Formats: sequence, C-alpha cells, structure tokens
Amino acid sequence: MRKDEGAATTSAELRAHNLARLLRAVHDNAGQLTRAELTRQLSLARGTATVLVRELAGRELIEELSSPAGARADAMVPRGRGRPTGVPSAHPRGPVALAIDLRDDSFTVAAFELTGRSAVLDRHERRAGSGTGMLADVAARLAIRRHEFGDRVVGIGVAVPSPVRGGTMVQPTLADWQGIDVTGLLGATAATAADGGCPVLAGNDATLAGLAEARRGVLRGFSVALHLHVATGIGGVLLAGGQPVTGAHGSAGEFGHMPLAGGHEPCRCGSTGCWELDAGARGLLRAAGLVEQGDRMLAAEEVIAAAATDPGCGQALAKVAGALGRGIGALVNAQDPEVVGLSGLAAEVYQASPDAVRTAYLAALMRFRRDAPPALLPSTLGDLGALTGASELVFDAFLTPRGLAAWRIPAQKTA
Repeated sequence: MRKDEGAATTSAELRAHNLARLLRAVHDNAGQLTRAELTRQLSLARGTATVLVRELAGRELIEELSSPAGARADAMVPRGRGRPTGVPSAHPRGPVALAIDLRDDSFTVAAFELTGRSAVLDRHERRAGSGTGMLADVAARLAIRRHEFGDRVVGIGVAVPSPVRGGTMVQPTLADWQGIDVTGLLGATAATAADGGCPVLAGNDATLAGLAEARRGVLRGFSVALHLHVATGIGGVLLAGGQPVTGAHGSAGEFGHMPLAGGHEPCRCGSTGCWELDAGARGLLRAAGLVEQGDRMLAAEEVIAAAATDPGCGQALAKVAGALGRGIGALVNAQDPEVVGLSGLAAEVYQASPDAVRTAYLAALMRFRRDAPPALLPSTLGDLGALTGASELVFDAFLTPRGLAAWRIPAQKTA
C-alpha cells in the first residue's frame, strides 16, 4: 500500500523526507508519543526534530498537546489548545480523509483525522432501484461533506464489495456495478472550484478491514496474520509485516469463493459450493428460513440476537458457526498465520457461539497444529474496520514528500 519515492539526494529532499517520516510516525502511533519518543524512534537529532515539529505545526499539520489524545472517538470534538508541551497530535485544522464503506444494500461515510480519530457522518440504506442510483446518492453526500471540510480533505478512500483493478469493480455484489470505475465516478464529485479535486482511492472492503486491524486493531504487531471479514459474502487477506498480500492482480483474499464447507450449490460468482453460501449473511438467512431483502447484514444480526430464544435462529447460528469454523481451519492449514482476525459477521457469530466455531475449527486443522492453534481474535474496530482501512489508503498517499507538498499553506495572520 505504501510506495517508496526513492532516496533523498539534496538537503531540500532530505528535509521533505524527514517531515514525511515524522508525520507518518505521529499517524502510525495515533498521537500517543512525545516529541522525545518520536525523536528516538526515528533516530533524529534533537535539534532537527524540534525544527521539523515547528514546521509541521506552522503548516497546521500537527499541534503539540499536554497529554496524548485519544486515537479514536465517536465524534471529532473540539479539544483544548493549551500551551504546547510535547505530544505531537492532529491539528484541529489539519488533514482529513473521507472514507466510504460501500455495500450492496447501504453505504456509510466517515471522516478521519491524522491520528485516527473518526466521526461517522452519514449512513443510508439503498432505496428501491439500481446500484448506480445508490452511487449517485454517495456522490451527493460526498459533495456535501467535501464542502463542509473544504481544503482539509486530502483524499477519499472507498471500501467496495468487489475485487478492484485500477479503481474498477471487476466482480461486485450488484450486477449493475460491474465494470464501474468507482474512483473516476466519485472523483468528479471530489472536485471543487478552489482546488480541482483530491485523490480518490478504492480497495476491497475485506482487504481494507484487515489492513485496519493490522494498523490500529487486534492484529497490530503480528508478523503474519490472517483476517476474515464476513458480510453478505466472505473476504479476507493475509498480512505479512502489517501489509496485505494482494496477489498478482490485486484481487487475492476471495476466500468466500473457495469450496471450504462441502456444499455443491451454484454461486453468483460462477463457481459452485462456495464457502459464503454456508457461512455468509446469505447462508445465515437461508438457514433461518428468511427471505433476503433490505439490509442483509442487519437481518443476519437480528438472527444472531434471537438465537438464544428462538429455536430456528439457534439452529441456523449453529449451522453457520460450524461452516465458519471448518473454513477457518482449512485456511490456517494453507496459510500458516500466527493469529486469525475476525470482523463483521465472523466476529458476531464467533462471539455468539464460540464453542461451535472452535470445535469445527480444531477438527479441520492438521494434527500437528492442534496443540497450539492460532488464536481467533474478534475485531476491536467493529463497524469502523473497512472505513478505517479506506482512510489508511488516503494517508498512505498523503504522508509522502509529494503528498505533503500539495498541502495548502495557512494564510498569514495580519495585525
């Protein structure tokens, strides 16, 4: 996800490189480290770090607080300015990444500050009609939020329910999204008369949920981790050193379209016996005897909530929990991760029926793995997972010498 812009060869390039390194460290550590700790982490001279912090603060990219700021909150509330005492954090007029979690039946828009603090701004279910009509609704909300945050917006990240190639959805969950360049479509919305627009970047929702957990959640610090995200379908990603292994064409991790649960039914993808038919939201609703309509994720969550008192829902949950566990075991045999992260319905099914998932998981493991099986770790980011990953796409592009060069210079105050 990150790109190396090459080694610095002049003093100006070295300065720009160090500014980006320092701002990246503030971002990666969620505004929790003091200036002295950042100086040591980056092996900078103390005087150099002081000059860099002063420049970043002057450009309204950071401010120094008296204590570490919370990395995440339900809203971006105003914070006391106070006298700077050494904890670089997000500036109240600093960069913002807009993030979109696009699903086939709903979409969510959120804003993220430099240190990961976030605010969910909009959530809408798809009205009756086409998926392209929902994209028009997304564009309309983006236009409003783009105007609200103005030149603070440094990019827009979009998590989509499809493999992505060059911003185009190649096998989405809705037929009328096939072949749509979502970055180009929404990029026109991002443009303003003042600056002509900002970058729009797209990625698969499950891959981005895994990236988020590696950067800010339960998978942080593990060298090799597997992440599974279950929504209408099932996706995931193998993470090595915190970075997604995305494959030759950027579309690895379509685990839901592997025959991991022993079924034989045809799938919408063109294959048969796909895992998502038994362990995704569709599988849960079908097992509960419910018709798919409206927000399938919400309906699946209602089945899970009712499982303790409704026998039909309880049987459906048990069936899906077994299918989920068997598939996880098969993937662990193939990928050999240290841990397995779970988000979306995968986390909810596991938390509602941990014994059923673990029994099926252990039974599917090769014998030599059973003494110390990789732990199953539910997400700590919840519904913010794909959104957080989409925001990381934006900050990965911005936190470079080239990205910082495009940041607007604050207007000078006059007496």
